[in-house]
Amino acid sequence: MHQPLVAVSTDVRQFENYTWHAAPRQYIEAAIAGANVFPLLVPSFGDRLDMDTLLASVDGVMITGSKSNVHPSLYGGTASEENGPYDPDRDATTLPLIRIAIERGVPLLAICRGIQELNVALGGTLATEIQERSGTMDHRAPTSDNQDERFAIRQPVTIKPGSCLAGVFGAGDIQVNSVHRQAVDRLGANLQVEAVAPDGTVEAVSVRNAPAFAVGVQWHPEYWVHNDSASAKIFAAFGAAVRQHEAERTGIKAAAE
Repeated sequence: MHQPLVAVSTDVRQFENYTWHAAPRQYIEAAIAGANVFPLLVPSFGDRLDMDTLLASVDGVMITGSKSNVHPSLYGGTASEENGPYDPDRDATTLPLIRIAIERGVPLLAICRGIQELNVALGGTLATEIQERSGTMDHRAPTSDNQDERFAIRQPVTIKPGSCLAGVFGAGDIQVNSVHRQAVDRLGANLQVEAVAPDGTVEAVSVRNAPAFAVGVQWHPEYWVHNDSASAKIFAAFGAAVRQHEAERTGIKAAAE
């Protein structure tokens, strides 16, 4: 079973008297099961890492979700205890990784925090604590110790006709598990809206005229990749783009899965 390498972002966390660079299991599982790729965790060491070497060696990039938020100083905002927690080492790693991946035409899938990092990386801004805005739904997860309840598929999003994701799902509505408290505000350069929630909140974007698949979604397809058709489809589309990139890079077509 051939599995192209895909770079995966990591969070920096403190526990057990160590500093850990880690990613949640659900994203790793979805990369393997849904996209049939080999996830390679990228430590968050910012400019100490040679991103050019990394992106010459992998055929995809996946930016995961996280409890932390992009630091507001990166898009002209003001940091606050309410808006945290933050992970500046991750920001220093993912933002250049995103920009170079797009420039090099390496397929990119950015999820939850990832779509926000994608927007900020391309010069956009974020709206924080959107549940406090008039006319905006409360997109936060319900209070529960049960993760299945917190990440339940409960919200429709409308896929824009003619968009990249319309080629994955078809145009119209799909049901998703969008769980967040901040969202895309001003779009970054060359980004276009792919899907919106009923209240108009941006739920997916793509990079206009990108040389490869470059999509960000605000929801969590990784959580239900095994038993939700829409969740499975986006990982399958990402996996197909990764294998196409590998074939173009190496000149060798990978064996069919």
